[in-house]
Amino acid sequence: MDFNRVTLVGNLVRDPEAKKTGKGGGLTTFTLATNRVWRDPQSKEKNETVEFHPVAAWGKLGEVVAQYVKKGNKVYLEGRIAHQTFTNKTGAKQSAVNIIAENLILLSPQSPDAEE
Repeated sequence: MDFNRVTLVGNLVRDPEAKKTGKGGGLTTFTLATNRVWRDPQSKEKNETVEFHPVAAWGKLGEVVAQYVKKGNKVYLEGRIAHQTFTNKTGAKQSAVNIIAENLILLSPQSPDAEE
């Protein structure tokens, strides 16, 4: 049995971008940042790295993300990894790795002035 599952908790680095696809469906994209903090065993110095994860949310989930999630919000995300290979405008082959969102929970509290 194969298994392709990703679970992330992080913050959006910019507002989600929503667009319609050719067949009337919706796609919302955003970037999620996750931090990792550790101590160096020798120097005992605290270190931190940040990873940036490109995320795509399709259909109804994408619509909800576009409406309620904003830059800086902390979210819990479940999804899968998708690899793409494509030819760019110059004719060179490129590849990309994206997270396809399947479930998202907003962890940041909604502000009182947020739309109902």
